[in-house]
Amino acid sequence: MKKITFTYEDDIINPCWDNVFKSVFTRDTLPSRGALRRLLSAYMALQLELVTVTANEPPPTSLRDRQIRFDISVKLNNGQLGNVEMTTNPDTYEARRLEFHVCKLFTTQDIRGEDKSYKDLKNTYQISLLDKHLFDDEELIHRFEYYDKEHNLSLGGKTTIITVELSKADRIALKPVVEMSSAERWSVFFRYVTDRGKRELINEIVEYEEGIAMASEVLLTVSRDEAERAVLDHEYKNALDMQSLLVGAKREGLAEGYDKAKEEDAKLLRETARKMKADRFSLEKIQEYTGLSLTDIEQL
Repeated sequence: MKKITFTYEDDIINPCWDNVFKSVFTRDTLPSRGALRRLLSAYMALQLELVTVTANEPPPTSLRDRQIRFDISVKLNNGQLGNVEMTTNPDTYEARRLEFHVCKLFTTQDIRGEDKSYKDLKNTYQISLLDKHLFDDEELIHRFEYYDKEHNLSLGGKTTIITVELSKADRIALKPVVEMSSAERWSVFFRYVTDRGKRELINEIVEYEEGIAMASEVLLTVSRDEAERAVLDHEYKNALDMQSLLVGAKREGLAEGYDKAKEEDAKLLRETARKMKADRFSLEKIQEYTGLSLTDIEQL
């Protein structure tokens, strides 16, 4: 593999942006595939021999072709399943969101058939790299599984949530690279690769960690491609514009717009109820679907 070096002049696109993260790790190239396998191996503390990106969105041939989504869905050793994502702004209910998605991934497995049973269920993983603090401690990585808290007894289940809070990598960056774990090197890389003042540290990490060198090769290619760079800037500008509009609306307290939206929703529910009633659905079933009271439904 050729030697990869970041220079002070390199203007690196931030790999913590969702579309850049996916661009680096989902391309059909040896560096991209190798980087993804080593990234997951580091954070899952497993030696993965096979990682296949499943077709969950348009082919990632360029930044222009991808929709803004969070996850990269993968199939791992022996059919195990995983989602890996980069989240710049964790949701207020991020922990619940992660639990929802790992459970959803787990239940997509088909074990119907005479020759299958619950024993055939494979391990599923939700790996989330977070650019901000989520938990009030100093631990970089957390691993969550089902267990009995009172008796400290593990259920031995098949679902695992792994969180990596990249904002906690600052103190790790002070350690000698040789003393960092592979997961720590990846975290410092994501945290500081765009910082020109940290180029010496990043280059040392790149030289030490083959997977990060592979990711760097792809990241440099994307960063130096003027066409992709222009698309990225446009997407980023649109995202900021939308965010600014939403925040502005919230601050101005557009009660009128909110009330109008509620009124439109109510009209839609009543219209749905009328159609269901015309199709002879039971009142209880209509109530279940629309949330309207039985009295309101009877009066339609």
